[in-house]
Amino acid sequence: MNAFVTYRGTVYPWQCDHMGHMNVVHYMAKFDEANWSFFARLGVTPSYLRRGDRGMAGVQQNISYKRELLPGDVVEVQSRLLELRDKAVRFVHEMRNAETAEVAALCETTAVHLDRHARKACEFGPEIRSIAARLLEGRAT
Repeated sequence: MNAFVTYRGTVYPWQCDHMGHMNVVHYMAKFDEANWSFFARLGVTPSYLRRGDRGMAGVQQNISYKRELLPGDVVEVQSRLLELRDKAVRFVHEMRNAETAEVAALCETTAVHLDRHARKACEFGPEIRSIAARLLEGRAT
């Protein structure tokens, strides 16, 4: 398994809705933060993006909500690479209550690698492909 921690944080009262549990917008915000840690682990770091005028854009997300998260809960997101294609990456985030280890939500995402100047998808370079291959084999990067 090639999962690794990409986010750790707390549910604050202001992130909760009238039902008393974390609102869906904040699940998405935590998954978004996990995205950037995941990309960095893949080699798509902030300096890589700036240096090459590159970007990443989500094109599909499927979310499953499994358990409520309440104010004060500590949450952890672990992410796993599912597939790296020429210009796209598919991965899954698993959000858990860090105290109980219960899965709170899953988010499977497909994102494309962009040339920001040309405004179109472009291929990942060999260094990112190499990291992805190691992750898919279950080896640490």
